[in-house]
Formats: sequence, C-alpha cells, structure tokens
Amino acid sequence: MSPSPRPLHQRVVARVLAAVSVSCPRDCEALPAPVDVVLADDTVLIPDVVVGRRSDYTERALVGVPVLAVEVISPSSRLIDTELKRARLAAAGCPHYWLVDPYVPSVLCLVLRDGAYVTLEKAERDQDIAVAEPFPVTLNPADLVSEY
Repeated sequence: MSPSPRPLHQRVVARVLAAVSVSCPRDCEALPAPVDVVLADDTVLIPDVVVGRRSDYTERALVGVPVLAVEVISPSSRLIDTELKRARLAAAGCPHYWLVDPYVPSVLCLVLRDGAYVTLEKAERDQDIAVAEPFPVTLNPADLVSEY
C-alpha cells in the first residue's frame, strides 16, 4: 500500500488545479487525482491533475487522450513521472504534459511535437511562467509551494 501524498504535494496539486481551472475552456474539465485516464485497454494512468474534454469523461474515468496531464513529482515517483508516464502519454498523443517539482521548485511545460515532448516553457523558483496553450495559464513555482 502506498502512503498518502504529503501536504506539500497536495498544496501544489490544489494550486495547479486552481490556476488551470480559471482558464479551462467550457468543453473541458480539470480534475485532481484520483481520476483514471484510460489510454488503452492495458494502459491506465492517474495524473495529479488532468484536463479532458467533457465528452471523453464517463461515469468512471476519462477515456481517451487528455488535453493536459500534470504530475507533481514526489521523491518516490520521480522516475515514474519523468520517464514512464511521460513516454506513455507521448505514445498516446497527449498534446501537453507538465511536470512540477516542488523540491526545486520548478515547472516544466512540455508540448508534443512530431511524437516527442519538447519544452514549451520552464521556470524555477520565483520566476513567472505563462503559457498560451492548451489555454492561457500563469504559474509561479515559488507560489505553488509557499505556505503563505
């Protein structure tokens, strides 16, 4: 059995979800984990934050490719988030994958180009990051982790 996420992890998830939800288009919905993302019969992932088309959500899961998947890296999930999930989402055609590392803190926004993720934007510590796709979102890594 896996331990529950740490408060820092959940703080970052909540703040990313809030930032994404503000600009999320009406035909999409942003939700926090746990939401199953069914990419194939043998591939189900649970991103920390997922944005999917409302038409792709069923009563039990998001079936199909998300518009955006966000992972908040934990020490125990670093390899899974940065390698395995990244590769599975790229292979499925997920156009946007973001990695948030609360221990730096940093935000890395990746976009799928020719079947591989490339960096769209990145920021560390107190740098603002603004992306226009898949919809406008502004984040500041330091604000995501701050205890205020």
